Parts: sequence; structure tokens; C-alpha cells
Amino acid sequence: MTKFSAFLKDEAGAVTVDWVVLTAAVVGLGLLIFSWVRPAVSNLAEAINTELGNAQETMTSSGAGAGSGTP
Repeated sequence: MTKFSAFLKDEAGAVTVDWVVLTAAVVGLGLLIFSWVRPAVSNLAEAINTELGNAQETMTSSGAGAGSGTP
């Protein structure tokens, strides 16, 4: 029983456990922030895609496309 009680009193791994808990907390916080920010970024990307599509249609329909000679 002496080795077991010595094992229980040994604090050599306590710092490692602290770092594991801290790392898990940071990863969890990062995932939480990611899930909160992702919809906004997705909506912004869709809006940019729509505007670029509209601009391309405007350029194509006005005859100012590539190779037309007008800047």
C-alpha cells in the first residue's frame, strides 16, 4: 500500500492536467465562437457572390466584356 499512497501524493502530473484542461477550454471556446460567426460569414460570402454575379451580367450586357477594346 506504500507505493499506492506515494502515487496518490505525487503531484508531478498536476501541471500536465492543468494544461490539458486549459487547452480543452480554449478549443471549446474557439468552436463556440466559430459556430457563432460562421452564419454571418456565410451570408456575407453569398452577398458578395451575388454582387459579383450582377456586376458580371452588367458588364456582359453593356458590351464592355473582355476583348471589346473599352476599359
